[in-house]
Amino acid sequence: MTTAFRNNCRKIICIGRNYADHITELNSAKPKQPFFFLKPTSSLLLPGQGPVLLPKGVNVHYEVELGLVIGKTLKDLDPEDHQGALDSISSYLLAIDMTARNVQDEAKRKGLPWSIAKGFDTFCPISNLIPKSAIPDPHNAFLRLSVGDQVRQADNTNLMLYQIPRQLADISRVMTLEEGDLVLTGTPKGVGQVKNGEVMRAEIEVDGKQVERIEVECRDRVEGRYEFKET
Repeated sequence: MTTAFRNNCRKIICIGRNYADHITELNSAKPKQPFFFLKPTSSLLLPGQGPVLLPKGVNVHYEVELGLVIGKTLKDLDPEDHQGALDSISSYLLAIDMTARNVQDEAKRKGLPWSIAKGFDTFCPISNLIPKSAIPDPHNAFLRLSVGDQVRQADNTNLMLYQIPRQLADISRVMTLEEGDLVLTGTPKGVGQVKNGEVMRAEIEVDGKQVERIEVECRDRVEGRYEFKET
């Protein structure tokens, strides 16, 4: 099922700065409306297809997120249409939005786009698809990410600043959401760096019961021409 999703996914839309404590830890400004950016589908890393590759010179951070798999065309959604928003979702998944933090920080300082920071191959590990019945309320699911034996992120999706109907409404008034698109709904506090040889374990729970998980190792990228050098 996940392979079929990968083949049909046309775009990945990510909601940024959607948890207050995460905004604080990155010293960012709170957005006045949902803020989103794109990741390429080539960044998807299916279950069992690791490792995550760490490019040369890059400080790579993890960001665990709840993902929404869109099940039908969505355009100009009314933000008050909560049922319409939830009905447009065919399934969920767990994702880790990997970020080249020093690449992103330099781009921000220079006022440049930071697509590179989000777009490296393997920078979007995902779980198997999660049926909607397993997450009755996507605004009440618990996200956790550990590196080795240390828990780094652990928070409930009820802490989202902008809930899913508002996210999908704001995205769909700009770009049409299509069947198979993936929306990542933001990450809670606790993001940080991973290094060569470390293993990330991400989980999503509902009512204390694990619904799905990701386990993936991080390895230095030894092939390829890219190397980050601050200028």
